[in-house]
Amino acid sequence: MRQESHLQEESGKREHVGAHMVNVYINGKRHVVPEHATIMRAIEYAGHQIIRGAGCREGFCGACGTIYRLPGDYKLHTGLACTTLVKEGMSLTQIPSVPMEKAVYDLEKLTPDVTAILQVYPVTFRCVACGTCTKACPQGLPVMDYIQAALRGDVAAVADIAFDCVGCGLCALRCPAEIIQHEVGILSKRLTGRYLRKKSNELNDRIEEIQSGKYDVEYRSLEAMDKSALAKLYYARDIER
Repeated sequence: MRQESHLQEESGKREHVGAHMVNVYINGKRHVVPEHATIMRAIEYAGHQIIRGAGCREGFCGACGTIYRLPGDYKLHTGLACTTLVKEGMSLTQIPSVPMEKAVYDLEKLTPDVTAILQVYPVTFRCVACGTCTKACPQGLPVMDYIQAALRGDVAAVADIAFDCVGCGLCALRCPAEIIQHEVGILSKRLTGRYLRKKSNELNDRIEEIQSGKYDVEYRSLEAMDKSALAKLYYARDIER
């Protein structure tokens, strides 16, 4: 984050004239922000420009991981800045990236079982089943459960449980065994997609339709839409799992 100009800060404050305000501490400095603001909006309202630590702003990309404490509460809480609301006396800082060494591997040389987990992320076997990762997950996922599935070699179960993981890394940040849980989830999803998913005739048919130009008119229609029209269409879509 960096401090923006005084004029931009004052402009943002005028947007919330009359709103009930609360005190928050951003990187140790007190700011007065609107009560119903998200952490991300509060940071910007306070005059900061978020250069790293913002993406979709909808809770999907995991770029805005944040840790915070509340008055009278010893616990260190975790959340996404774009979906977590500020509270009076909240002390916070963003964690836009959790340091880790990402493994480089070739899926064609791996098998979808426990040997792949052991080969690529052996640190996974340090898990003590404390549940800290589950408590840290802003998506409410049972992270410890999919790590236990990984230890059993049940790659498909890992992929299923970790389906909604946004990769924020807050689980890895809190893990006392220093496991990189979300990367284990990504590996398992890739292995599942490569080896365990049933072949889809529908997918092959759809690829042929795309290549034949069947959807060219629809593509051009989408390209001509403005952002609001695309957003309306996006949120009204049917979601399949």
